[in-house]
Amino acid sequence: MGKEITIILKQQYEYIQYARNTVLEYLKTISDEDLTLENSSFGRGSIRNLLVHICDTYAAWIGKRALGMDLAFLPFNNYTNIEMCIDYFKQIDGYMFKFLEVFASDYEKEILIDRNVGQVLKLSPLRLFSHVITHEFHHKGQIMSLSRHLGYIPVDADIIR
Repeated sequence: MGKEITIILKQQYEYIQYARNTVLEYLKTISDEDLTLENSSFGRGSIRNLLVHICDTYAAWIGKRALGMDLAFLPFNNYTNIEMCIDYFKQIDGYMFKFLEVFASDYEKEILIDRNVGQVLKLSPLRLFSHVITHEFHHKGQIMSLSRHLGYIPVDADIIR
């Protein structure tokens, strides 16, 4: 069963990448100034901050906690343009495919995850996978709304379009 679910989850992640790449291509049409423009109506403030936050969440849950990687998290201001954000997503892709390989034998087995706040959780790899991809889509909606507020016309970036 492990091999079949791994194939399905890899394909699921490829669908995520497909939708993400549509968003990232669209964001190349947005000026660097608008990409980093702060708007207090949105949780992380700017499109850039939301993109980095998405990546940071993947890196924290998948790279650091699940895979035990020693990762440094850079401030939002270190990412000054869309290409730098795209490069961060490429790193995330590497973490995700490694995660799918490491946990291929049992996606339901609970593993201990240290939240670094004095709390250890028992979570399955499938639950971690689900958390990070749904988190990305939540913020993708915010990014598209924020771009509309900046005067741009968002593209259809659903998995099915």
